[in-house]
Amino acid sequence: MHVHDDPNTDLDGARLAGELVAGSSDALAEMYRRWSTLVHTIAYRSLGDRHDAEDVTQQVFVSAWNGRHTLRPDAGSPAAWLVGITKHRVADVKMQRYRSHRNLHAVAAQSATEPSEQHDDWAEKLLLVSELERMGDPRAAVLRMAFMEDKPQDEIARTLDLPIGTVKSHVRRGLIELRRRLEEVEHVAP
Repeated sequence: MHVHDDPNTDLDGARLAGELVAGSSDALAEMYRRWSTLVHTIAYRSLGDRHDAEDVTQQVFVSAWNGRHTLRPDAGSPAAWLVGITKHRVADVKMQRYRSHRNLHAVAAQSATEPSEQHDDWAEKLLLVSELERMGDPRAAVLRMAFMEDKPQDEIARTLDLPIGTVKSHVRRGLIELRRRLEEVEHVAP
């Protein structure tokens, strides 16, 4: 697929690229208007999740603004440059998914090999429950169902009447928040 076949469009793209490099936020807004659908479509087809595709689309245009100095107006269309950024952001999401999946399997494997140590440590369990309660719903409910009740994410989405992307987001962001809170407690503990 050729993003631009019309020479006038190529000239307009070069103009937009030059304006973006010069720091024009209007040029970024115009690029977003023209190519956000393309970016979103690529992200959605690669990731299969609308929420992740929306996140990637936003990240692509933030990256375009922050990295505008890398755009060379004479080296190709801004659309091709945005597609390149999109592919990098998609790869980042896939790597993050892989790491999350790997970490969950590692935790599950550890739980299976050391069940008595983990279940006997009531202080840690109480701390975890306390931190989940502080987090509030729906995120706490999603984490409780995912890790304490061992329910799959699609079942959680149906039970809580939430989109699957929202459930995945709550799991990802909730784990980050929980890890941060537990690290704070470890630093305070004698």
